[in-house]
Amino acid sequence: MAASLFMLDLVRTFYWFDEQLRSRLEERGWGKVTRSQSLVLANLANGETRAARIAENLGISRQAMSQLLTEMEERKLVALHPDPTDRRARIVAFAPEAQGIRADAQAILRDLEGSVRDVVGEQNLVKVTGTLRAFLATLN
Repeated sequence: MAASLFMLDLVRTFYWFDEQLRSRLEERGWGKVTRSQSLVLANLANGETRAARIAENLGISRQAMSQLLTEMEERKLVALHPDPTDRRARIVAFAPEAQGIRADAQAILRDLEGSVRDVVGEQNLVKVTGTLRAFLATLN
């Protein structure tokens, strides 16, 4: 049998993290968070604040992003602000009411990292994390 493609392993790992995060957030009383909502929140946590750029990262249209952000604003997950440098653009931020879900998500992700560490060991987790960060640093 041929070795698995690295990208497919990354995608499967991402799906596992995302599905665990969303189900555990629901268990903690935050209701259902869709994968799209989860990805918007991940982009915000990673420092991306422009709605158009988040749409590009998710591979969706600006209209779909606008609808998604409206739903998330209604749920008090995000706050939308006009971009002071571009009247057509909007800045996306965590809503003040979202601090609880943000804290829970961080705790859940740390716990999930711990689960991975328990399986692969501290040294292997440090190696793979360092390797991925070194590669990502070359992209900027």
